[in-house]
This record gives sequence, structure tokens and C-alpha cells, in this order.
Amino acid sequence: MFTNVREQLRATLDEITEAGLLKPERVISTPQSSQVSVAGREVLNFCANNYLGLADDPAVVEAAKEALDRWGFGMASVRFICGTQEVHKELESRLSDFLGMEDTVLYSSCFDANGGVFETLLDAQDAVISDALNHASIIDGIRLSKAQRLRYANRDMAELESRLKEASEARRRLIVTDGVFSMDGYVAPLREICDLADRYDAMVMVDDSHAVGFVGPTGRGTPELHGVTDRIDIITGTLGKALGGASGGYVAARKEICDLLRQRSRPYLFSNSLAPVIASASLRILDLLETSSDARERLRANTARFREGMTKAGFDILPGDHPIVPVMIGDAAEAAAMAERLLDLGIYVIGFSYPVVPHGQARIRVQLSAAHSTEDVDRVIEAFTQARTAV
Repeated sequence: MFTNVREQLRATLDEITEAGLLKPERVISTPQSSQVSVAGREVLNFCANNYLGLADDPAVVEAAKEALDRWGFGMASVRFICGTQEVHKELESRLSDFLGMEDTVLYSSCFDANGGVFETLLDAQDAVISDALNHASIIDGIRLSKAQRLRYANRDMAELESRLKEASEARRRLIVTDGVFSMDGYVAPLREICDLADRYDAMVMVDDSHAVGFVGPTGRGTPELHGVTDRIDIITGTLGKALGGASGGYVAARKEICDLLRQRSRPYLFSNSLAPVIASASLRILDLLETSSDARERLRANTARFREGMTKAGFDILPGDHPIVPVMIGDAAEAAAMAERLLDLGIYVIGFSYPVVPHGQARIRVQLSAAHSTEDVDRVIEAFTQARTAV
């Protein structure tokens, strides 16, 4: 049987390659950092979600080493059997305090967190209204529920209101949005969303994976940025980006929501507990975030410098002030080729194309980090200029 399937799969892979959509995996032979080794070459890394430069921070690494000695390597169990240690409960409490929410539930990833919310809270009597550019994990999570599914154009409040009117007969209405849209760096208009939620008696859920740790005055994410923390019902997020870059996710929410997730959320009930070393190191990261704003300030300065420099150099970048900076190319094959030229110039970036972004909107998504120096930022701008003229 597989002989025929093999040929079919090879044909599909050939189509992906010919369309310039192949996504090769480059192997890094060093720790994740602002500078990494790829294929034996030292290159500047401008494509990791290492926003605050904590992935190889000495204090975080030391906390992880200490945690291995104290808590062991893994739990070999799910939470409700024998997979809950003191460190898990402490991290849940600290995240709740940090995010201004009543309770928090840890997951093995934010993908699992988003996959475990909708099916638990919503059924055929309910409706979920989702931004069209929400992360794939939200889309998949919604598919697992039996709720009525409605979608509105990215950040389009008029269309969101229309969808809320359509869902007026539902028992429960849940609006769900990314806090920051990862392919564009755009920030969701949470104040306007909350106003509509109040008007139409809906709950609000925000996936703040690309914001927690560095967006907002004290790094508490887009709800803090917009001053609506007390109006958000559910926040999902990851420990795998700004908060150390390892793995793990969470749902921070109203207490009753978290209580029900612990009883009914399938990814929580049937997945091993978060590794204790990650939970313990995450506590150290929260200490760092709450005692110093230096990394956030460096990240903001680097972002502003890069955006200004690329604009002056004539590149088409999407507007905003987020450290995700999409450099628009258009053609998928050209985006991939330009990423290769940049690698030759010592800059590690990746071209993004369909299905990650729509057809015809291929781009190189540059990600700034607090770990980058001003010299690094200037060097990547110069490399883009050289790569463009090399065509």
C-alpha cells in the first residue's frame, strides 16, 4: 500500500519545492542567542522569539541547574495523578499575580492551552467569534468545539459587531484574538473589543504569546498596554518566547474557568506535567522581569532603530512599534532566496510564505531582541541593503 502513497507524498513535496514554499530546518550548533553557529558559521540571529535575550541568560541557566538537583528531570505523569509539585503551584500563583488574573493553569505548550479551552467551555448552544488572523492553535482549538463559529476581518470592529449581533441567541459568546499577530506585528485593539463585549454580553480571550514579558509599561502584555486587564476573561500564553524560550504554556483566567479546565480540559488531563526545571527557571525569569526594566528598554530602542533604518533604506515594512518587523517581499521564491543571501552575509533570518502567510504576501520576518547591540542592528540593515542590490 505505501508504495503508492510514497509516490503521492513525493509529488506533493515536489510541488512545495517548485513553488518555493519548502521550509528547510537549519541546524544550530550553539545555545540560542543573538549570535549562533549555523553550518559552522557564526551569524547574527534575527529570527528567534528570544525577545528579552533570556534563552541563554546566566541567571536563568543557573536556576535551571539548581532545579534539576532539587526537583529532578521529569514528572512521568499527568497533573491529577502524581504530576503536581510545589513548583508548579508556585508558578501558577506567580503568573496569576503577574498577569492580574484570578488563577492560572499550566500546559505543556500554548498550542495545548488553546486546544483545551474552547471544547471545555463551549458547546452547540454557544458561539465563538475569532479574528481572521488568529494563530493556528486557536483555529484548531475552535474546531474541537461544537460551538457556532464566526469570524471577523483582522481588527475590524464593525465586522466584529456584526458577528456579535449574529450570535445574539447563543447561550455564551466568546471573542478570541491574538494580542499581537505574529506574522504582522500588529496589536489587537483590546479596548474597543472589550467595549463591544460589554455591549453584547460576551467574554474576551486573548492569546498574548507575543507580548507577555515586554509589551506594556511593566511587560504584562497587551491588556496592560490598553488598560483593560480587569475586563479580560481569559489570557493564554507561552513560556517559550520572551519568558525564557524553553517550552510550556498557560491559561490565566477567572477562577471558575480554571477550575473547570482542571476537570475537563483534555490536553491538561492527558499530557505530562510541565518539566519542573522549566517551571523553576520560569520563576527566576519572573523575578528578573519584576525587578528590572533594562531588557525591555533595550528591546524598544533596538526595535525603533531597526524600523527607522529600514524605512530610510526604502524597504517595505509593515507599520508599528513591535519587535516583529515584517519586511515585505511578495514572491515566495524571492523571499527564500533573499534569506539565503542574507545568511551568506552573516544574518540568520527566515522567509515566510504560504500557508504561514497568504499567497503573494511572502516576507522576511525580522525579530529584534534585547540581546542585540546597536552595532548588530546597524549591521542587519546594511546586510539587507547589500542583499537587495545583489539581485
